[in-house]
Amino acid sequence: MMTSSSADLLSTEPAVGAIQRHLDGVIDDLLSSLPAPERLSAEQRRAVIARYTAVLEGNFIYWMTGAWLAVKSDAARAKIMENLHEEVRDAHPLMMRRFATAARAVPTEIDVLAVQKNLTAVRLFIGRLSAVRIIVTMAFFEGLIQRFMPYLAELARLQGSEEMEYTDVHGVCDITHTEELYRALQAEMTLATDPAAAAENLFEGVELLHALIVDIVAGSSAPRRSIRRLQLEGV
Repeated sequence: MMTSSSADLLSTEPAVGAIQRHLDGVIDDLLSSLPAPERLSAEQRRAVIARYTAVLEGNFIYWMTGAWLAVKSDAARAKIMENLHEEVRDAHPLMMRRFATAARAVPTEIDVLAVQKNLTAVRLFIGRLSAVRIIVTMAFFEGLIQRFMPYLAELARLQGSEEMEYTDVHGVCDITHTEELYRALQAEMTLATDPAAAAENLFEGVELLHALIVDIVAGSSAPRRSIRRLQLEGV
């Protein structure tokens, strides 16, 4: 997925701008590979929503808490805390559960197991509390989610749901969250005492999260095959 090294990428442009442009390209490629909702069966649509719920409902706040624990700059902590405050104050996990329930896509044991391997890898990555890498990962994820919401909403609509609060809210608020995370990244990278070390394996978490998104969309029966390959094969 990542064709250039972190060091090469950051040597040619201002660091945060280069990272954002690179991740925007990864998001473009991922979204263009999604199978059209109307081409999926009702069970396939249900499974995508259920696997997404199994990942997001109980893990996003943990991921952002890990980011807050890892960062050192006051600016980064303040922006991450704003995100966490909104998640808890507005009960976003409950919003997610209502969305899944209305689409008849509450996760089953099978759905949970389909994402378990790569979800565990992301959890362990977050647990290492590597500040710059975590913020890069979360900026990628927030940028992806804001653009993924129309797709998720269409899956739910085709399932007969009219409960769209979750997708409506996150299609808007995650635009701001993404911008704030890139500002947090700038603040954190400014504090880095060894820029070369900060750039090493910069996209490790993005790679892990990308694999998890593939699980959400396609299931874990073929986790190393691309979404485009799965689409062409009619999975």
